[in-house]
Amino acid sequence: MELGLATFADLSSGISPQQRMRDLLEEAELADQLGLDVFAVGEHHRPDFLISAPAVALAAIAVRTERIRLSSAVTVLSSDDPVRVFQEFAELDLLSGGRAEIMAGRGSFTESFPLFGYDLDDYDELYAEKLELLLAIRAGNPVNWSGKHRPALRDAQVHPRPVQDPLPVWVAVGGTPQSVVRAAALGLPLTLAIIGGQPARFKPLVELYEQAWEVAENDPAQRKLAINTHAFVGRTRAEADRAFASSYLQMMNLIGRERGWPPAGRPQYEALTAPDGAVAVGSPEEVAAKILMEHELFGNQRYVGQMSVGAVAHADVMRSIELFGTEVAPLVSDEVARRQAGDPEGPEPVTVGADGNH
Repeated sequence: MELGLATFADLSSGISPQQRMRDLLEEAELADQLGLDVFAVGEHHRPDFLISAPAVALAAIAVRTERIRLSSAVTVLSSDDPVRVFQEFAELDLLSGGRAEIMAGRGSFTESFPLFGYDLDDYDELYAEKLELLLAIRAGNPVNWSGKHRPALRDAQVHPRPVQDPLPVWVAVGGTPQSVVRAAALGLPLTLAIIGGQPARFKPLVELYEQAWEVAENDPAQRKLAINTHAFVGRTRAEADRAFASSYLQMMNLIGRERGWPPAGRPQYEALTAPDGAVAVGSPEEVAAKILMEHELFGNQRYVGQMSVGAVAHADVMRSIELFGTEVAPLVSDEVARRQAGDPEGPEPVTVGADGNH
């Protein structure tokens, strides 16, 4: 199973955008040096997140890394131009030697729609149409396409072309069945973001994806699933909580107020970080156990953790990434390999007491 990191490059701590960009590059370089598989950067158009143009930041990362795959998380395709998105990521693919990916989503925030002149009433229609055009461009030149929200293309030539053919495009969803079915019908890999509740409640969505894939008569070997959650690793659970908990709750409550969610406190945090909760926080053994619990549920081929949430200190994020790469990743990789080999013996399972001791 591939293991990676995602970030929105939060500015909540009051850090300058210039310094946060330097920190972002350090995080990506460390992930690459540790042998992690993917580094993903989100797109937002609001003051508390740094990156509004993921391909630009990823291009800077590309020239400072060697092997790690580079993805958006997500590209807000509904309010962007698919021609330009393809060109940007094709250039990123050329810069990186074939490491670029597009994670296409509808976006969890809506600031980009008025900014680029789109009507929120067309939210779903815009995404479906623009994803169709992006895939038509990816298929090759010449491009012939027509739709409602953009001028038609007739024998159009879109350049440059990427190293990878086809350029990987993932569909990112937060729980919408329609989006899951769309990804399967188009034969695209799926990223499922689980930011609350219990992962087990997302099992029906994964089953829906598998069923829709089968109905579409796509090659089963091409079906891919990624799980994305919040995560943070400390030497102990207490150490992880000290670095992560207050910043995480502050950020989630800020977003929650905008969306009408009830306020979250320590009891909600404890529920989310419990063994059956959505957030992977704790010692390397605890975080590995959470990732493996989700792998048991979903059979996913990729896991991506989001660590730099809110005002978590850069030094603490770097320490978490180091532990993730040096201790969590080997635990997960060894156990997944054992499962895939059908080894009934395997190591003793990790047990975690109420006090976080092992």
